[in-house]
Amino acid sequence: MDKLVLFKNSSRNKLLNKRVGESKFGQHVKILTGISNIYDQLKNLDVVYIIIGLPEDVGVLANHGKTGASKAWEATLKILLNIQSNEYTKADKVLILGHLDFSTEMLEVSELDISKKKNILKARKIVSKIDNHVSHVVNQIILAGKKPIIIGGGHNNAYGNIKGTSLAFNKPINVINFDAHSDFRPEEGRHSGNGFSYAYAEGFLKDYFIFGLHENYTSDRLFNTLNKLKAIKYNTFESIEIRKELGFKEALNQALNHISKSPFGIEIDCDAIENIPSSAMTPSGFSVNKTRRFLSFFAKHENACYLHICEASPSKKTNNQVGKLITYLITDFIKA
Repeated sequence: MDKLVLFKNSSRNKLLNKRVGESKFGQHVKILTGISNIYDQLKNLDVVYIIIGLPEDVGVLANHGKTGASKAWEATLKILLNIQSNEYTKADKVLILGHLDFSTEMLEVSELDISKKKNILKARKIVSKIDNHVSHVVNQIILAGKKPIIIGGGHNNAYGNIKGTSLAFNKPINVINFDAHSDFRPEEGRHSGNGFSYAYAEGFLKDYFIFGLHENYTSDRLFNTLNKLKAIKYNTFESIEIRKELGFKEALNQALNHISKSPFGIEIDCDAIENIPSSAMTPSGFSVNKTRRFLSFFAKHENACYLHICEASPSKKTNNQVGKLITYLITDFIKA
């Protein structure tokens, strides 16, 4: 795990805002003191959830998208550590592992002229290297019997999450993806728009459900691909929220029936949440509260094995709001 940077006590102390009479989440979470034998350390610790950051947006750039997702990890830590520690938040069951350092890859891509095809191909090769590091760390966490909470980063990292989890269980896994897009685009080199198609083609992904797909941003060709595959089902945002053809609870159960019979990952793309700064911010999407209801519903299930929150893209003005949003989602997963 040469890319892993452990979360340290010194970093925790810098970020903590202690108050007399209050007990903060960050005061009670576990951290590792050494980087050797990560698997053994995790296996022997009395924790359930392992939080890991993936501060990169190489996959977003390789998909001609708007960068900024690399900043979500830092924004989240500042808020997460300072929420209250109580019977609901269960800080003692959480370990903050740290983050994978992709600064070299970010620098390499920043120097490329992405308007040129050969440079896009270079960026996509770099995403493939990132995949290897992500799948390895997720694999080790799952093998140790813990549940990873992965904070991105771009949605390209879904591939690494799925591959790492699949290899740990020694079988393909299922996924529920809360997303405006299918991310099932052609295998044209790795980027943020084809993590699921690659995982499916390589046998790591079995049953896949896309929750709240946006009709305006899914091509006819892509709909045809999705409709041909029995392993893939979806509902659309418009059918649930605009035309009211499908009730929200009914939509949740429809998705659960498709993916819950074996281990499944929960993917949340912040592009699907209304007015949240992201790589493809939308004025029309699910509310934050409906997003939280969605997550809580699936996280309760015994086969839920990881949570990935991605594509949030905070600025100086929205740093706290994005950090709060992701923190709510993290704690909803823990509480469920």
